Amino acid sequence: MQEALLPINSVQNKERPELHRRKFLKWVFSSLSSLILAPELINAALLHERYLFFYNLNTGETVRRVYWTPRDGYIRDSISEVSWALRDHHNDHVKQFDPSVLDQLYALQLQLGLGSSPVNVISGYRSPSTNWMLCEQGRGAARNSYHMQAMALDIRLQGNRVSDLCRAARSLGAGGVGYYPRNNFVHIDSGPVRYWG
Repeated sequence: MQEALLPINSVQNKERPELHRRKFLKWVFSSLSSLILAPELINAALLHERYLFFYNLNTGETVRRVYWTPRDGYIRDSISEVSWALRDHHNDHVKQFDPSVLDQLYALQLQLGLGSSPVNVISGYRSPSTNWMLCEQGRGAARNSYHMQAMALDIRLQGNRVSDLCRAARSLGAGGVGYYPRNNFVHIDSGPVRYWG
């Protein structure tokens, strides 16, 4: 059974796209030291379409999708498609992903110059039953994981540059960043700013 997809621009969230835009601008400008040499990256983040390019290691699916445009803001159908690709692969449950964590992933793609190679996604959404199972198996899942709210991703890059990915994620100053060098991945989420690992 799939969970209901939440509308991106619902009536109660009329101000939400502007809040997401401000958060994204903050992340871009907080990373200005790394972007100063490449002003075209700033322009890309603010003036052009935002797209995601990732490969889900568990399902074998590759997604390259525009999810935001300057004219339309967040594109509901695109975020639904991205959310499906980031579903719980144990049971195919899906939940609408928080655009803030998608913006973090996009900012990382820009910052690391990953236009031609996808980010590998290890874990996206986790249903409560899957999260409970992982906790019981001692697999390191947090009991109140942001994965259950579709607000977190565990990611890695091809070429084993997990330390670069961690530094870039922390430089955004957005959400949680967990560093797991032994398992070769970084956790990002759109919760409060905090770092571990």
